[in-house]
Amino acid sequence: MSDNSTQFDAPGHAGTESTPAATAIIWRTFWVLAGITAVEFALAYFMKAGVFRTSLFVIMTLVKAFFIVGEFMHLKHEVKSLIWAIVVPVVFIVWLLLALLTEGGHIFELR
Repeated sequence: MSDNSTQFDAPGHAGTESTPAATAIIWRTFWVLAGITAVEFALAYFMKAGVFRTSLFVIMTLVKAFFIVGEFMHLKHEVKSLIWAIVVPVVFIVWLLLALLTEGGHIFELR
């Protein structure tokens, strides 16, 4: 056994310490997500409930989701065609949900 007791010598874990650059990226991601969440809380506290506030929440939630996927799932480092192949269907699904909610609201009002 070596005298260097601070080193972790488990098999398969050699060199797994994170670099300062990787730690900085994680902290930057944390602060961006914390800032967006703080804005969401402020909007929830100061704005009246309605379609505009709900739309802002949905948009900010999607921004946070894309930011998380881009940073932690490394999607922003992939080729552009893969990014578009993932983003475009998500946009269409969101559009479909908004269309269904709008049409459902109109049908509900007619009854």
